[in-house]
Amino acid sequence: MLLQSLLILLPFLQLKQIALMITKSLLPLTLLALACGPITALNAATPAQSAAVPDFSGVFFNVQNLGGGNDPVPPGKPAPGAPPPPPPKSSAPVNDGSLGRPTNLPPLNDEYLAQWDIIAKSRTAGLPEYDSSAKCLPPGMPFMMGMVYGMEIMQTKDKITIFSEWMDALRRIYLDGRKPTQKHFDDPTFAGYSTGHWDGDTLVVETVALRAESQLDGGGSPHSDALTVTERIRFVSPGLLEDQITATDPKAFTKPWQVTRTYRKASPPHDELREFACAEGLVLAPGYH
Repeated sequence: MLLQSLLILLPFLQLKQIALMITKSLLPLTLLALACGPITALNAATPAQSAAVPDFSGVFFNVQNLGGGNDPVPPGKPAPGAPPPPPPKSSAPVNDGSLGRPTNLPPLNDEYLAQWDIIAKSRTAGLPEYDSSAKCLPPGMPFMMGMVYGMEIMQTKDKITIFSEWMDALRRIYLDGRKPTQKHFDDPTFAGYSTGHWDGDTLVVETVALRAESQLDGGGSPHSDALTVTERIRFVSPGLLEDQITATDPKAFTKPWQVTRTYRKASPPHDELREFACAEGLVLAPGYH
């Protein structure tokens, strides 16, 4: 009887041993899965987080200046078969001050308006004294963002670099949380010191530490060392980049000055910028010593 009972129970004992062996073998894998679970979830969230930040990389042209990078018809050239444009009814506007101060320039107080009067007379006379570009100096901020020719934006997680074909000007926007220090204010530059952060799909940038003699706009408006430039940069449609610029200067302006620039992204083979070589032009100019 005992032997018969053992023979009956033997299959069940073997199954129990097999189940125990499977459980022991799967335990390390279960623990590993529990340990890696949060990491896997974190890695899975990373692409979604990255996708929330737009990529501004590429070559862009100012729509206001040139009609924008990929226009099928170059600016100023009529489309094939189109009638010729009507003759102009008035002369083109000028911003050298010869016709008075344009209303779209920064609102200056009396002290800085008197400075602008001196600058305007010099520019009207064709003198380079107050024209930084005539001296091959880089355009200041926010004048640089007018992008007379084009710009290239290079973007990483911690920094955006903007290169302008005009004057080979360069600016960097730091996105890693750093802030300007007294060292930057003691050594101001034409491009200033720019830091930024993301507000949804909009890049918010603040630029300080700008040289007081840098060029603020195409009209030669002066400014002080207290100038601060704030930008909100975003795509308003695919390939169309908008830069809302607000300049404040408590020493020179009666109120903040706002201007909006729009740029169109270029596609190959129209996405190449050339060197400006301004200094070479000075050397080759007649009368250069």
